[in-house]
Amino acid sequence: MPTAIKDSKIDITSERSTKELAEKFTQYLEGGEFIFLYGEMGVGKTTFVKYLIHEFQKINKSSITEITSPTFNLLNEYQINDLKIKHYDLFRVKNKLEAINLDIFEKDNNTITLIEWPQLIVNENKIKSIDLNFNYENELNNRSVFIKGIN
Repeated sequence: MPTAIKDSKIDITSERSTKELAEKFTQYLEGGEFIFLYGEMGVGKTTFVKYLIHEFQKINKSSITEITSPTFNLLNEYQINDLKIKHYDLFRVKNKLEAINLDIFEKDNNTITLIEWPQLIVNENKIKSIDLNFNYENELNNRSVFIKGIN
């Protein structure tokens, strides 16, 4: 497992490495963050989100819940004690107005906002984000993620 995730490219070819990264990543989050997850379909964004939420549930001694992609309803919310995690999947957003109506950029220090397909919306408020760029490599045999914006 890599020891540094800040401004790093990390191999997440195995599901186990994705899980370990998500668990370590939670240590950098306090609430109020906007996390943008970029990458092609199937590259591991939702799997990463699942393990991230599961780690917060473990830390807070909460029940481990099923984590699914919010592709069809656009948003899944998870309440873990005082922490709310909002998981958006914007793949189906068709226009700017539809994105504005989602009120994605509401700042709340007790909320972590995870956004898959953030390139489909406009960050008009210029909210500071942590960007995770998921990539296929080696003719789709390997996967990696580059993390940028962690303090």
